[in-house]
Amino acid sequence: MRHRYLVVGGAGYIGSHLVAGLIASGHDCTVFDNLQTGHRAAVAPEAGFVLGDLADPVALDTVLSSARWDGVFHLADLSLVGESMRTPMRYLTINPGNAGRLIDACLRHGVSRLVYSSTANLFGEASSAPIDESAPISPASAYGESKLAVERMLLWADRVHGLHSACLRFFNAAGADPLGRYGEAHFPETHLIPLAIDAALGRRPPLTLYGADYPTPDGTCVRDYIHVSDLVSAHLLAMERIALASMRFNVGLGRGYSVQEVVETVGRIAGRRVPLITANRRQGDPAWLVASPARIMRETGWRPRFTTLDEIVETALLWHRNNPDGYGRAAVQHRQIA
Repeated sequence: MRHRYLVVGGAGYIGSHLVAGLIASGHDCTVFDNLQTGHRAAVAPEAGFVLGDLADPVALDTVLSSARWDGVFHLADLSLVGESMRTPMRYLTINPGNAGRLIDACLRHGVSRLVYSSTANLFGEASSAPIDESAPISPASAYGESKLAVERMLLWADRVHGLHSACLRFFNAAGADPLGRYGEAHFPETHLIPLAIDAALGRRPPLTLYGADYPTPDGTCVRDYIHVSDLVSAHLLAMERIALASMRFNVGLGRGYSVQEVVETVGRIAGRRVPLITANRRQGDPAWLVASPARIMRETGWRPRFTTLDEIVETALLWHRNNPDGYGRAAVQHRQIA
């Protein structure tokens, strides 16, 4: 069945892949984005686009009153763990504030389903065992705390108003569109795989490894990396599932790779060593974050297509080699001016 969806943050890394997935599935969608971190060129040409900000309730009312929406995807939070520990109040006010305005607008305009991109950072210093949805919630950063606040809002929006939601606690999004259309282009870049790729290709200085003394086999953090296209399928299945009830899902592969393993994998696939320097740990970085995806697999039938780190890195490397300036020099210059 054809549906109409609003994708808030649809010009960003995950959002642009989600829009492409919605269109490929035969749905209509419109992107609502302020382009603070997203790229207009990353939005599929078949999608509608509205330049707008969640801080502007008038803009929200305008877009939500423009059509009858079958659901909303929210992927527009501030999302840098390290930055959140330097400016915690910015994260603790902006993310919940923006989400609250969006939820309120959805309720006023009759939207009955919302899928929220949450985070594994909710689980803080978790054990080395895969984390399921029953694990204790104890955010490791102000970013994680802000995400928890939004999840609580959605809980009450369901209890009081019947707004069904899915909170997807995904771990480390990585990789790029297998067809080469979209990829990861942040300014500045903060994610490990694109940083390692660019360091290997000589496009940036040596990669900084933050902490080599964690209680892990090689001393570096262990993370569960999930391909961005598999996150898209999780979002689509979650939207279908919440027609029945609200849900919370951990989304990952169920196995972890250390930072050192990622660096070695990038170097091997790129055919070039990744130059490294070691620095102190960053605040808010747990030693282990590995998902147990058993619930989302059981309740939605979700299965990842990209099941190894090699596959994930290969798609990212292809996109970065073919797009050395990301979405173009104009996008980079815009970020520098802003």
